[in-house]
Amino acid sequence: MLNGLPILNPFPDLLVLEHLAPLILRVVLGFIILNVGYLKFKSELPRWRIFMEAFGFKHRSELVKALGFVEIVSGVMLILGFYTQIAALVLAILAFIELFAEQKESALVKRDIVFYVFIFAIALSLLFTGAGAFSLDLPL
Repeated sequence: MLNGLPILNPFPDLLVLEHLAPLILRVVLGFIILNVGYLKFKSELPRWRIFMEAFGFKHRSELVKALGFVEIVSGVMLILGFYTQIAALVLAILAFIELFAEQKESALVKRDIVFYVFIFAIALSLLFTGAGAFSLDLPL
């Protein structure tokens, strides 16, 4: 009871920690994306080149490495909380594109559709909520 009114939230005292939720989401997503970007330079590079070749892209290796670089930079930005909403927007777009790319091309690593849905959902959540606690982003 709060001021004589019933409280529907079973843990109302935890609402004080609401700024930690985006922190947890962005750090976890940042490390996942760092790993995905790193794999584009290593074990996934040949498969992504085949995919780029199937769609007629030139300079396939450079495109795959650029994609990996963007993912690594976005992952670091999320971990640090630096321009979090921009990194989240980029990652939401990449997750959406990679979902369809991996469903269409059999040569690519088959990550589960749920993986990309989670990445997309977390990125959208960070886009809407911002970086949360312990970040370099400062709301003006």
